[in-house]
Amino acid sequence: MTVDEIKELIQVVNESGISELEVQRGDNRVRIRRAAVQQAQEFVLPAAPIITPATAPHVAASVAHAHVHAAAPAAHLPAPSEEVEPTYVKSPIVGTFYESASPGGPPFVKVGDRVAPGQVLCIIESMKLMNEIESEIEGAVVQVLVENGQPVEYGEPLFKIKQG
Repeated sequence: MTVDEIKELIQVVNESGISELEVQRGDNRVRIRRAAVQQAQEFVLPAAPIITPATAPHVAASVAHAHVHAAAPAAHLPAPSEEVEPTYVKSPIVGTFYESASPGGPPFVKVGDRVAPGQVLCIIESMKLMNEIESEIEGAVVQVLVENGQPVEYGEPLFKIKQG
């Protein structure tokens, strides 16, 4: 498969809205996956009733009841002291992991570095193509899970990132 053919496949995936495409021709195999988009969760809390002096004695009990229900959805959110589960950046392709742009060069990221969406984390060489793997989240690199020059499989965890 040529680079132009792979670019055309990427364009087809982007234009069609499909999430994954896999094409195999002989020994060559290409899998293209679109990144999953995280959707923000929205919690709608019931509005507190309006209390006027004339209705105050009758509404006091229902106001307390409304506040109990309003607090219930927040119970599903992690408390500030709770740890947020780390996110694993996984290899989107089979290939060879490289931590830097050139042999002996500085790594793109190391443990403790802050990363932002779109920031290059590493390169995976596959079929003589250098594929930059970018972060999809903001956070701190907790662990690099593979060694420089190590072969990686599709879906293999590469980095452990703590969001935030």
